[in-house]
Amino acid sequence: MLKYVLKRLVASIITIWVVVSATFFLMRFMPGGPFDGEKMTAQTKKNLEVKYGLDKPLGEQYINYLGNLVKWDLGDSIVTYPGRTVNWIVNYSFPASAKVGALSIVASLIIGILLGIVSALKQGKWQDQFCMFLATLGVTIPSFVISAVLIYYFAVQWKLLPATGFSGPKNYIMPVIALAGSSTAFITRLTRNRLIDVLKADYIRTAKAKGLSETTVIFKHALKNSMIPVVTYMGPLIAAVLTGSFVVEKIFSIPGLGREFVQSVTNRDYTTLLGVTVFFCIFLIVANFVVDILYVLIDPRIKLENSES
Repeated sequence: MLKYVLKRLVASIITIWVVVSATFFLMRFMPGGPFDGEKMTAQTKKNLEVKYGLDKPLGEQYINYLGNLVKWDLGDSIVTYPGRTVNWIVNYSFPASAKVGALSIVASLIIGILLGIVSALKQGKWQDQFCMFLATLGVTIPSFVISAVLIYYFAVQWKLLPATGFSGPKNYIMPVIALAGSSTAFITRLTRNRLIDVLKADYIRTAKAKGLSETTVIFKHALKNSMIPVVTYMGPLIAAVLTGSFVVEKIFSIPGLGREFVQSVTNRDYTTLLGVTVFFCIFLIVANFVVDILYVLIDPRIKLENSES
């Protein structure tokens, strides 16, 4: 166990370093800079570059950034929020993304697993075809299209929900639906396909032969072993959704981390972009690590040592 944790820790540090380095140099090699779009004199621009350390050689900037990153100092926002630190931006924006993301994940799990169960038990029947039709729609229709349709009908036509903002419970409904669309579809398909295979297993036939009810067989025996593909999918999904959906947050004006990422790219705000990228990277690594641990809890036959490969 300890050997596995240490190995994953080393691999995680290397992954973070590669992501940070790639993002750092790609941003610097792209044409333009954070102050190119501003109307200012050459001297003012030079003074700002000195203030934020952009006048130093690229290698020195890189080493300085890595040194600050070790202390979890993500630097100052250059353009997006002048005078604010990137740590403040992450602390301010992440809760909004996490609230919407957590609700969408819960909705995806509940609806996706239920649809998957119905589809597997009614394989080949109209219920199965209907669930797969819904799953196909969820996969093929982009979140921005779902968002636009929801806004048009629920906000513009029927005036039931606010189109934008983040001030009350009603503001969560449309973003959650838009975010949950594709993930619900994937979970439905994963649950259905795995459950169909599990229901053919010998131990399921034995359980039925003992006279156990179908509900007991499904929820106590079959469903637990059908969740491994879903758990695998949940790792990157949790990281992606909780750290912010760029498109959905932009459409619904949610003050989340995804919106900050888009603005930092548009503004060429080096430090903000790097900070958000590092935060997302760490969150993804932690989520995947938790998923590996959940494997063992769901199915004790899976050993952590096997995951090392």
